[in-house]
Amino acid sequence: MTTKNRCEWAKHELDIVYHDEVWGVPVHDDRVLFEFITLEGAQAGLSWTTILKKRDGYCRAFANFDVKKVARFTEKRQAKLKEDAGIVRNKLKIASTVTNAQAFIAVQSEFGSFDTYLWNFVDGAPVINRWKSMRELPANTPISDALSKDLKKRGFRFVGTTICYALMQAVGMVNDHTVDCFRHQELA
Repeated sequence: MTTKNRCEWAKHELDIVYHDEVWGVPVHDDRVLFEFITLEGAQAGLSWTTILKKRDGYCRAFANFDVKKVARFTEKRQAKLKEDAGIVRNKLKIASTVTNAQAFIAVQSEFGSFDTYLWNFVDGAPVINRWKSMRELPANTPISDALSKDLKKRGFRFVGTTICYALMQAVGMVNDHTVDCFRHQELA
């Protein structure tokens, strides 16, 4: 049995499954894009493994990432979510999910889909990087800077440039698997 070369961060079972099946795969489904913008914002200051452990809780708490339903969450419902151990119980992060849903819908109205808006930042095709080690990966790029600035202008919160770059990696806008990783070539 041969072992697969993976990016060095994929060490634990949840991380390995996420790495092998999700991270870097181009996403064009608005529901999934809303899920990732929510999860990346929730991750700020925490480990990604923590968020992966809470992913099912987020799905349940935020109406399976139905953006129209989340946009209508009342302050009372948001306060109740602060008691939900299945998610990160940060009042600002919970509130930002609701305001981000409202901003997300506005983007959909303007561009036809959030997918169209988001992928315009990379001209509709993934940026294929050729990193030899994870130490080479940037925390942000001029593209993530521009995306962050534009999202903030549109009313999104928890969308700093580092979060935006992590979003771009997660949804396959950039292929940041290292060149020795089996997923790099599969996604190239």
